[in-house]
Amino acid sequence: VTIGTSTKFSGAYGELMAAEYLKKHRYKILGAGYRSVFGEIDLIARKKNIVAFVEVKLRRNANFSRACEAVTYSKQQKIIKTALQWLANNPCDLQPRFDIIEIYTDSNEINHIENAFV
Repeated sequence: VTIGTSTKFSGAYGELMAAEYLKKHRYKILGAGYRSVFGEIDLIARKKNIVAFVEVKLRRNANFSRACEAVTYSKQQKIIKTALQWLANNPCDLQPRFDIIEIYTDSNEINHIENAFV
């Protein structure tokens, strides 16, 4: 197994875990792996009048750094531009929000950071 394949597998696994977490917390998944010329959004979910654009980060543990720290300003800008394209293609009255879900496999910990950036 190559590193690229392993990374894709762990990313898909993290996104699946995050989607299950969101469903348990009464979110409806509107999309997964949405791509544009600007980048990709891992999950798009709705709860009440909110549409959450969710970046998922999977790590073994937080010994080196918190998973959310991998969502740099540059990555945030790509997510925002991609979300704007999604909103243009899917007009709605929902309030957009940018979230991060951190998943740590050693402890089975899931942290949902709402309004992680704007």
